Amino acid sequence: MIRTVLSAAALAATAALPVSAQDGDASGDGDFTLAARADVMDRDGSQIGTVSLNTTASGVTLIIVALNGLPEGGHGIHIHETGDCSADDFTSAGGHVAGDAQHGIFVDGGPHPGDLPNAIVGADGNLNLEIFNPRLEIDEMIFDDDGAAFIVHADPDDYKSQPAGAAGDRIACGVFERG
Repeated sequence: MIRTVLSAAALAATAALPVSAQDGDASGDGDFTLAARADVMDRDGSQIGTVSLNTTASGVTLIIVALNGLPEGGHGIHIHETGDCSADDFTSAGGHVAGDAQHGIFVDGGPHPGDLPNAIVGADGNLNLEIFNPRLEIDEMIFDDDGAAFIVHADPDDYKSQPAGAAGDRIACGVFERG
């Protein structure tokens, strides 16, 4: 039931969002500030879009994902602990940004900071999504000594398997840079 609700929410969100992750918000009134941005590349080295991490007035991180050219279907999306996309299979990005939590929605009181809801990509290959993440601390988790990366996986996250949700191969990667 939870997976269905999250997937439906992600699908509904993708239909109404802009196709670029920029400073400001979808309504254009600029209620948040760009803190970090990642240009996301596929395994062929082609840029497929951007992901931005934004600081809101409340202090909660707003993640805006705007990608294209992805395979249709469900995909796990996560923030990984190392800002390195140099390996052909993107394993150089390490595991998820985890803090002190284990992977999964109902483990240790909630998901760890790198866990994001599954993204649903339509037949057009576009993924547009906005997500609030109160667990993600940009300065401590994204801009630590080894940085951080955004990863798109080939399959959906099962929200329970350790350590990464059995989401399959990494098919796209982007290193976060200061906004």
